[in-house]
Amino acid sequence: MLLEHRGRRPVVPSSVYVAPSAVLCGAVVLGEGSRVLHGAVLTAEDGEIHLGENTVVMENALVRGRASHPAMIGAAVLIGPHAHVNGATVEDEVFIATGASLFPGSHAGTGAELRINSVLQVNSRLLPGTVLPIGWIAVGNPAELFSPDRHEELWEIQRTLDFPGTVYGVGRDAGMREIMARQSAYFGEHQHDQQLPTQD
Repeated sequence: MLLEHRGRRPVVPSSVYVAPSAVLCGAVVLGEGSRVLHGAVLTAEDGEIHLGENTVVMENALVRGRASHPAMIGAAVLIGPHAHVNGATVEDEVFIATGASLFPGSHAGTGAELRINSVLQVNSRLLPGTVLPIGWIAVGNPAELFSPDRHEELWEIQRTLDFPGTVYGVGRDAGMREIMARQSAYFGEHQHDQQLPTQD
């Protein structure tokens, strides 16, 4: 499904395959030879998404672009099933495994591997060629790698990266009512989306 959002439309070259059950919403620009498989959602909220050539977004993955953090995906990248790439920059030849998550302002260097259920935290930079192990968290710039059981050490770095400000535009003391009122208004813009004809 192709949707116009905030007056912007997806750009889908003829060499691209987009599955009938995938969704491209707004300012999504696909590179030559890229593939978007069933159930994947690429939604350019108030920003953009760019996919490089021969990049594959697998089933049920989510890629989200934002004004302050567009999703910039390089060439020859694999975004695995159920992965979550939100406002991140991903250089060429990166492997993003099933269930991996990249948060706004994060950056994965060329040839990096984010293995199953790993996390690249907000405003963190994974250096080129780095392997982030299964279930581990990368945090900081350059990122340090933490196993999930090292939460206290992880939090000492993570709390300085301003997750609430980066993702929600609020201070750390904001409550859920304030956050969700802002999110409701932000995502409410989808009420005006227009479905576009499928491109052949």
